[in-house]
Amino acid sequence: MLNNHKLLSKLKLIDKGVFFMLLSALIAALSGAVAKVLSQTIDPIEIVFYRNLLGVMIILYSFKRVSVSIDKSKLHLLFLRGFFGTLAMLLFFYTIATIPLGVAIILNKTSPFFVTILAYYLMKESISTSTFFALIIGFIGIVLIVKPFGFDISIEHILGVLGGFFAACAYATIKKIKDIYDARVIMLSFMGIGVVIPLLIFLFTPYAKFQIHTDVFVWLLIALMAVLSTASQWFLTRAYSLTKASIIGVVGYTSIPFAVGFGVVLGDSLPDMYTFLGIAFIVLGGILVSKK
Repeated sequence: MLNNHKLLSKLKLIDKGVFFMLLSALIAALSGAVAKVLSQTIDPIEIVFYRNLLGVMIILYSFKRVSVSIDKSKLHLLFLRGFFGTLAMLLFFYTIATIPLGVAIILNKTSPFFVTILAYYLMKESISTSTFFALIIGFIGIVLIVKPFGFDISIEHILGVLGGFFAACAYATIKKIKDIYDARVIMLSFMGIGVVIPLLIFLFTPYAKFQIHTDVFVWLLIALMAVLSTASQWFLTRAYSLTKASIIGVVGYTSIPFAVGFGVVLGDSLPDMYTFLGIAFIVLGGILVSKK
């Protein structure tokens, strides 16, 4: 009787965790759709700047409510987390603006494969035969989407994969510092550098110009994207706290059909056969990696 009660309790937790992950995936895809609409009006670098600026203000306000102490022994890793995370975000928003939304999100979801490889080289974690097989499947999927041997190759697809790599670098860094720093400190390092790097691009490069926007609609979209991103992260965190990471990792791939759907609504063409096949390979490889 007691065992049955425990089983029912676990099933309830799994259901709630899966539900939260589905919500997170849906909201994340919607946030990407808002970013795509916004990119038609302002530069992706500006999107990154304003999004992180709002985030910094929220985090600093939270410090007033509950203060934290900062360990200075690993500040270089804190900086690397912010640096890699900002590069990943810049590339992600650029690809959202230039290629179909669903494809941009699936290329960003290649990060688990790179995390596995980085964990092997940097943290000496082992790679089993099944995990190696999963990596091969995932990278076949990347090749099918990027099409490096045909005429459809584009720099945007390459940058999308590179964004997944930098996201993996950021995640690997988090593994090193998650037990040292408060989550808000880690987020602040990411968002703070996410303000500084775009600002340097504005000041010292010709790639983007800083503008103070007066269009109320633009600011409503920026605020909406910030709220959606925060909500997605909250549901994601709750999902991982309630259910096994292997299950949540699999459910997280539902953001892909959501993103494809939102993209089509916004005018994206449906992915071709090779892209659909590549998505299937990446999802399969990601599921196998997450189970490991």
